[in-house]
Amino acid sequence: MVTTTFSIPVLTLIMLSPVIGAVIIAILPKERTDAIKTVAAAAAFLSLLLSFLVFIGYNRDLGGFQFTEQFDWIPSLGIGYHVGVDGFSAPMLLLTGIVLFGAVLVSWRDNDRPRSFFAYLLLLVSGVFGAFMSLDIFLFLIFYEMVLFPVYVLIAGWGSTRREYAAMKLTIYLFVGSLVAIVGLLVVYFQAGASFDFLKLSEGVRNMPAAQFEQVRPWFLAIFVGFGVLASLWPLHNWSPDGYAAAPTAVSMLHGGVLKATGAYAALRFGVQLMPEAAKYFLPVVVFLALANVLYAGLIAFNQKDLKYIVGFASVSHLGLVLLGITALNEFGLNGAGLELFAGGVMTGLMFALVGIVYGRAHNRNIDELNGFVRIMPLAAVGFVIAALTAMGMPGLPGFPAEIQIFMGLWQAAQTNSMIVPGALNWWYGYIAIAGVLVVLITAAWTLRAVYRVYFTEPANPEWQRLPGLDALEKVAIVFMSGVLIVVGLMPNTVMAVVQSGVQLIVKALGAVGG
Repeated sequence: MVTTTFSIPVLTLIMLSPVIGAVIIAILPKERTDAIKTVAAAAAFLSLLLSFLVFIGYNRDLGGFQFTEQFDWIPSLGIGYHVGVDGFSAPMLLLTGIVLFGAVLVSWRDNDRPRSFFAYLLLLVSGVFGAFMSLDIFLFLIFYEMVLFPVYVLIAGWGSTRREYAAMKLTIYLFVGSLVAIVGLLVVYFQAGASFDFLKLSEGVRNMPAAQFEQVRPWFLAIFVGFGVLASLWPLHNWSPDGYAAAPTAVSMLHGGVLKATGAYAALRFGVQLMPEAAKYFLPVVVFLALANVLYAGLIAFNQKDLKYIVGFASVSHLGLVLLGITALNEFGLNGAGLELFAGGVMTGLMFALVGIVYGRAHNRNIDELNGFVRIMPLAAVGFVIAALTAMGMPGLPGFPAEIQIFMGLWQAAQTNSMIVPGALNWWYGYIAIAGVLVVLITAAWTLRAVYRVYFTEPANPEWQRLPGLDALEKVAIVFMSGVLIVVGLMPNTVMAVVQSGVQLIVKALGAVGG
């Protein structure tokens, strides 16, 4: 394990910056709204800056876990404070910082109890940061569960349509999913050496006698599917669009851009990387669920008229692409999944920001009634087009190299041996790759339909043309997030080289079990 560090505990500071911001906001008088928002923006910017420094400081040639911090917490149970990042998690920290900063900026106009709103928002993101950097599974679960309460309060307290129903539905789904995953992890913990440290537990799984592993192996499904609930794995996805639609804009951005990525990351790290042999055994079946994500949610997005539901189902579809890349279990597929997580997170965050901007002015999300918005907010139209083209996998934007690698990974997986049917090829992966390409056509259909109707149709309602345009902070958020997509699209290796160094560890673990 590489222990590259700064002279300060930078990962702990990334996680604590939102907490400190939330505490300061909580003690400020509620009447000082400008000060409250300034503190929230400062905490978000500090987390973004530190996560960027970690991202560019990560030594991709050395690979492994870097910037590690570790001390014993409950030694008798094998629990410690152990954090670090590898090539897969470092981009996830940066993604979280990007979406958080954009979310704070586009929420500046909201004046409904800003002290409580921004305090809960920062606590939510602190849990996400902690989850991405945790190398102790017990610590990870604390951060993972820490997210649920702020999400519930933010949706129930500041949401829109059916907010209490959506908040309760989301919380129940995610809690039950995490509970199933926790049971699976506890089984592995008790069977493989009684340590929650990820590296020690991984070694314990590798050294487990074959007969003992046969009893543990089925629990991989509990771990992968349990965390897969947060990643909207079909058919356990239907909490997600309701949550998107009801959530306030900032929460929708973080939900679609970051929280789902947490579920996919956990399924990969604590499912595939912890139990690679079990992953090779079961994921050739789970791949069909991921394909259902891609096609089903994409078709539903095309049939929606509520702009927020369209983006919500589209996010479910794109998480299906990430899961397809993971189930390929090879370097191409995992590289594509990592880049898709990053690019899709920024893209989804930007789309939800733009939906919230439109809804905040028009109080309407029906694409049959919205029209001509390019005349009052042309920059928003440009941002939505950039996000839509990313979703479509247009060359020059990061969705293209991500999707190409995912499909190449699926095709390569078709040529490898199946562990469920020894000696047989995973031939069905080839057909899944071909079917998965249909997502490009489906995505093009819903994106072009939504962009045209909301922004580029002739103004038919004079009321829309009298709405105010974008303010300065909204423009900064749109330009910032659009710029990230353009830079990564033109220079994908800025993210890919880091992701690949993390993927190689996972591929090495998969290769060690044969198959």
